[in-house]
Amino acid sequence: MANFNNYIIVILDSCRFDSFQKAGVSVMSRLGEVERRWSYASWTAPSHYNLLTGLLPHTSPQGVYASEYYKRDFLKFNERFGSTDFEFKSLVPKMYLPCFLKESLGYRTNAMVSLPVLNPKTILNTGFDTYKLMENHNDMRAMVKAMQFSEEKPSFYLLNVGETHYPYALPGEPRDQWPRISGVHGVFKHLDDEVVGGQLVSSEDKFFDAGKMKALYDRQVEAVRYIDGVVEELFDAVPPNTYITITADHGELFGEDGYFGHGPIQHEKVYEVPFVEGKLR
Repeated sequence: MANFNNYIIVILDSCRFDSFQKAGVSVMSRLGEVERRWSYASWTAPSHYNLLTGLLPHTSPQGVYASEYYKRDFLKFNERFGSTDFEFKSLVPKMYLPCFLKESLGYRTNAMVSLPVLNPKTILNTGFDTYKLMENHNDMRAMVKAMQFSEEKPSFYLLNVGETHYPYALPGEPRDQWPRISGVHGVFKHLDDEVVGGQLVSSEDKFFDAGKMKALYDRQVEAVRYIDGVVEELFDAVPPNTYITITADHGELFGEDGYFGHGPIQHEKVYEVPFVEGKLR
């Protein structure tokens, strides 16, 4: 096998930084220091596009030119890949990480996604050898069980994990026990006549009260705790020469300043995400 690391990016869909912190994860933090970072986008599809161009969630340094930040950030991929000569210009002309890994470094590239907006018919499925929309939106364990690693080629995996996305439901929880917000379930069916995310309104039949918003937040925290256990199974399943990045595509609003959800919202909490990465020893 080429002397490169296997590389895995785990995206906890919609996971807020403070939800991650409150969960008190013990497994994911083995990778390194958990950082507070910022997503480039507030919705799942554009955020994943940015991620796959190499723009992982960023810090927000003062007194630094953007070009210098990008240079330093892209050089970090040398550590992730186990290479020494990767630069931003390496991605030109396609500017897409899966294509570069497959065509230039000889990786086998794979994606398993939980959200339908990332389905294999979208443009995101470019440069992947395998790309699968999972049968259930909240089953990271099924992803881990399906992962395979070649002895001849290094592997790249993108895992879009849905347990932390609304309705923050764990596998096995009956659907009739899931919380429901009008206009969020059946997003494609109701997109023309319902508001998905955005400013809360006073109508009680459309949105939950503050207590129920707190309950939703607590559900996301519990989902992170659950995922921490599944990540331990991931650690056990991958080869030793594996580098893992765990982050989120965007955050989530739970009633702060009159907002719920993510998407067409300009608020700190919808961009604030956790970020931790490292190589398994």
